[in-house]
Amino acid sequence: MENGSCGTKAETNGNGCHSDLPVCCQSEHDYDERFQEGLEFLKEAVDICINEGIPQGVNRDSKVVEFIDPATMESKFTIPQEGNSTARNKLVTELRDVIKYSVKTAHPHFFNQLFGGMEPYALAGAIATEILNTSQYTFEVAPVFTVMEKAIFSEIRRLIGFKEGDGIFCPGGSVSNMYAINLSRFKAFPDVKAKGMRNLPEMCIATSEKGHYSVRKGAALLGLGMDHVLKVKTDKRGRMIPEELDAVLTAAKRKGMVPILVNATSGSTVQGAYDPLTPIADVCQKHGVWMHVDAAWGGSVLLSDTQRYKMDGVDRADSVTWNLHKMIGAPQQTSLFVTRHENLLKECHSAQAKYLFQQDKFYDVSYDTGDKSIQCGRKVDVLKAWFMWKAKGTKRMGLEVDHVFHCAKYLLEKLALTEDFRLVNTQPESTNVCFWYIPPRLQNQKETSEWWEEVGKVAPEIKKHMVMKGSLLIGYQPEGNHPNFFRVVVSNFGVKLEDMDFIIEEIRRLGHDF
Repeated sequence: MENGSCGTKAETNGNGCHSDLPVCCQSEHDYDERFQEGLEFLKEAVDICINEGIPQGVNRDSKVVEFIDPATMESKFTIPQEGNSTARNKLVTELRDVIKYSVKTAHPHFFNQLFGGMEPYALAGAIATEILNTSQYTFEVAPVFTVMEKAIFSEIRRLIGFKEGDGIFCPGGSVSNMYAINLSRFKAFPDVKAKGMRNLPEMCIATSEKGHYSVRKGAALLGLGMDHVLKVKTDKRGRMIPEELDAVLTAAKRKGMVPILVNATSGSTVQGAYDPLTPIADVCQKHGVWMHVDAAWGGSVLLSDTQRYKMDGVDRADSVTWNLHKMIGAPQQTSLFVTRHENLLKECHSAQAKYLFQQDKFYDVSYDTGDKSIQCGRKVDVLKAWFMWKAKGTKRMGLEVDHVFHCAKYLLEKLALTEDFRLVNTQPESTNVCFWYIPPRLQNQKETSEWWEEVGKVAPEIKKHMVMKGSLLIGYQPEGNHPNFFRVVVSNFGVKLEDMDFIIEEIRRLGHDF
């Protein structure tokens, strides 16, 4: 055999194939066979996911989590050494292990995060998206998804109250909030895009003291600095106080700073508070500042006739973040950024890459939306939202939002009447229910600082036992002067009132003797 750059094989190979193709290309001859083998595994994998994974994930008699320690988990999932492949039967076993040891976020006893449940129509969109495997930057490679995205944002703007504007799907609510910061800075100082920040004045952002930490991260990423994120005081229910916002912005201006954005929150992370948007909009208008509403968690109330009042005034905002994977069940992640300012996304982010966004294409190039993104390739997220919206409609989704609020209210009222539980907030605005469990050893005692210190140890201990048992998953955290407390987040349409009862009963079982 005589080798070239890849190595060539002049003689007939063992399969009778006569070729002088490079040796490195010989594997192409069995590609079809290997592809079919892969498809057979794919079919089996999908069957396992649908017929085993989903039932395990939603069955109340199944565990929410099968916990093993990190070191043991690492030993179970390893990459083959020396380039060896893994037999199909072992891949199937590993898939079942993946399902077994993963947290079942669709389980009706999963209340740990601001998402949960399973929406089959949206899941179908996610599966189809992966099969079609394209990028959402030009009509040329994503024709269907481009027009779908346009239609979805038209409906989103209608719900918000924007008569015109633009929007984009983002990789998470944090990135959506960072879009707001970048656009607000560009709107105030358009030269920043070309010339940078060197000759610009000192800028700042104002946000609620209960606002999401992504605002601080965004300020750091975009060169404003975390120290230039000014915290605004909140009331006892966690809502921004508009008068305090006015005072913060006034003080910042006196120091020579230029406020470029106010971040209002609709549905805070811990207690679910909704900032009063109308008076905040008045303050923003007075100071000439961009108003952004972080409704990543709470935006879904816009679908509900009974709950949307909590976002009255959102139509006056400059931009909104809304995560459809929170409260209405779309798969991770389905995050929206919407602005009332038409074309501003493109003006701010466009780099006019000639290899991708040619202006002499044979179709309407306004449908090539990729240049308004900070990314190049952008994952298709719209199909999840599309199938969910088409199958259920806005009215039904609104009723499902009402259902989770009903369940949360039931839990709240029951906890208020239960002596061994104490509410952190007796009037939460969202489906976040925050409380302490007081075990028998701490009941009927003087509530000193030492007593509260002991109360703060209860939630972590119970959390350990619930995870080890796999019966329930609820988050806990301290906040302000409050020691650790439980936070139940009701966001799964599949939960029932009996699941609210189970929360109380299970915490009692796990914590009675602590």
